[in-house]
Amino acid sequence: MTTTTVRKRAATGSLVGLALGDALGFPTEFDDVPSILAKCGPWRQMDLPARAFVSDDTQMTLAVGRALRTAMDRGLLLPERLEQPLRAEFVDWYRSPENNRAPGRTCLTACGLLEDDRRPWQDASQIHSKGCGANMRVAPLGLAPGLSDEQRAGAAQLQAALTHGHPTALAASDLTAHAVRLLTQGAEPRGLVGLLRSYALENRSRYHERWLGDLWTRGQDPTPEHFIARGWDECLAVLERLRDALRAPSPETDPCLATGEGWIAEEALATGLLCFLLFPDEPVTALRRAACSSGDSDSVACLAGAFAGAHAGAEAWPTQWADRIEYGGELVTLGALWDL
Repeated sequence: MTTTTVRKRAATGSLVGLALGDALGFPTEFDDVPSILAKCGPWRQMDLPARAFVSDDTQMTLAVGRALRTAMDRGLLLPERLEQPLRAEFVDWYRSPENNRAPGRTCLTACGLLEDDRRPWQDASQIHSKGCGANMRVAPLGLAPGLSDEQRAGAAQLQAALTHGHPTALAASDLTAHAVRLLTQGAEPRGLVGLLRSYALENRSRYHERWLGDLWTRGQDPTPEHFIARGWDECLAVLERLRDALRAPSPETDPCLATGEGWIAEEALATGLLCFLLFPDEPVTALRRAACSSGDSDSVACLAGAFAGAHAGAEAWPTQWADRIEYGGELVTLGALWDL
């Protein structure tokens, strides 16, 4: 008698889930919950638009994924191997006529500066910005196999830092990639917040100088350890808010009221996690809850989709949704490269 092991295809599930959440939340971004309900009907029945367009969240996730693939094809993942393709992909996105999906000001400003390849990337980074653009695109770093903890953390922070230089943007991106990685490896959702909190405490004073160079000097902190600790402390604070919300879960309440509207990196992480953890076995419901929220609905929903897909795999998503998502072919191709 033989036993057939079915792979869950976590990377494909996570990337497709991210794009589906993005497309579901894109039309509701900037709306309050009553307006969303008036436009879409009951939130538990929200349907993917017939033309499932995504925002810059998915576009930049693919940019990070392509850059990571290029860097890993060249050998061991090193800062100098990743920085150049990341920079090239971000500038290509900045110049693209498809860059018409309400991109964030920080990304536009930083990518405009990155066009000058004589400029050190640290001088392009927007050191005071911790917008969710830093971590809504980081999922590929949690999905690519074969990376050490140092490579994954350093690369996650580097991809954030090219545009968003605030220490909280770096820490939240690292934490987001770590959450995705834990879920692909089979971590139980009910223990996830504790694992993330332990990771944040362990890394609180670890500045990845090999990956970030002298970025910290732009922040007017006395030491690199002081610089990065500010970011981890804000992430630890929002994880406490998330833990409080899960102690008395309220699935029918706007999730942004508990953990923030998601315009900034640590709140996008926490609110995306909240939507996933409210419905760990109902991935589509998690996306709908995230899309029907008063904050940055597409970014919150894309992170909820990345977490849900990493946990449940590619079969989590309805075929009639997955088949019509924009960039679907590229998402599946990239996911297949990293599926375990």
